[in-house]
Amino acid sequence: MEELEYVPGHYIVNQIKRPRLACTCCEAVVQAEMPSRPIPKSFVGPALMAHILCSKYGYHLPFYRQSQMFENQGIDLSGSLMAGWVGKCAKLLERVSDAIRDHVFEAQAIFMDDTTVKLLQKGNGKGKNKTKTARLWVYARDEKPWASGVPPAVWYQFSTSRSAEHPNRHLATYEGFAHADAYAGYNDAYRTGRVKEMACIAHVRREFFDLYQSAKQPVAGEAVLRIKKLYDVETQARHHPAAERVALRQEYALPIFDDLEVWLKDQQGQISRKTPLGKAIRYALARMPKARPYLDHGFLELDNNTAERAVRPVTLGRKNYLFMGSEAGGKSAAIAYTLIETAKMNKVNPEAWLAWVLERIQDHPANRMGDLMPRAYQDMIDAAARNAEAKSEA
Repeated sequence: MEELEYVPGHYIVNQIKRPRLACTCCEAVVQAEMPSRPIPKSFVGPALMAHILCSKYGYHLPFYRQSQMFENQGIDLSGSLMAGWVGKCAKLLERVSDAIRDHVFEAQAIFMDDTTVKLLQKGNGKGKNKTKTARLWVYARDEKPWASGVPPAVWYQFSTSRSAEHPNRHLATYEGFAHADAYAGYNDAYRTGRVKEMACIAHVRREFFDLYQSAKQPVAGEAVLRIKKLYDVETQARHHPAAERVALRQEYALPIFDDLEVWLKDQQGQISRKTPLGKAIRYALARMPKARPYLDHGFLELDNNTAERAVRPVTLGRKNYLFMGSEAGGKSAAIAYTLIETAKMNKVNPEAWLAWVLERIQDHPANRMGDLMPRAYQDMIDAAARNAEAKSEA
């Protein structure tokens, strides 16, 4: 019989000793250098800092809850102190976030979306503090569905509004396809010709699915069934190389896609434009020509679900910490989400990886950030495990 038990974690205090030596000839005094630390002149170690970051942005524990948990262990760490550490740590880790951004924008196709977060606005002395709606933008790269072998990654950015200037700035260097919803703020980027739009069929399906669920309209149900046939082809194509995916789509998905478009046009002539079903059909017909590129390119997907999955951690987090305390806090959150969610996409323990990065990054060359990526860390762990296994067998 086996029983799983829990042994509470513990904290340690590392004492750093720096010997001083004096020269008997010239009386000069030298002292051993301070070891590299994530935040100079603070008492937080890299593993503790990684734990705080992952607790807040990976497991959605606000600082005040973490402070209570530390207090139960006899440790006095206030929420404001941890918030200050996170801000300083985010500036240090920004270069890793920038490297992830560069990796994302090297892709032939990306996935992008945005979601709301609350930003605290300080009161003017006449009333309570208020919040305004801000945004976190998501740009993801995931080539696992077409077996490219390139590590996935996701980059987040914070802004105080949903103005088109923000995605324009984010996409300033990107060239390729972008899976996205119908948000008009992306249009300026599309007009450059560098960014090519790839519409999301999941959004099209959602319109009909909601109508069928609420009103059981036969036309909506038929649309859902027809779209399902496209996804059935994608199930066959998943994890095949791009060329094979194109061949499957051309043989099986193209006739279904064409028939769906013709059928929707026929239905449009019979249904009032002002009804919810008429609006759903109109939306579908507007999006389908922009979804057609997936039939000719195996590195494209039928939907934007990769970006929507990347948005989900933010939606969970905002239910717990309620708002960003400042614009600087929003930027720190974007950096933390970038690192933690990229690690998760690569099936790497984000807390262990962040501790490893924070232990090294102060002294790491700025032009070699690729050596600190999650995949590089995991390769090192796997190599160490293989060596240990080989020694045990010898």
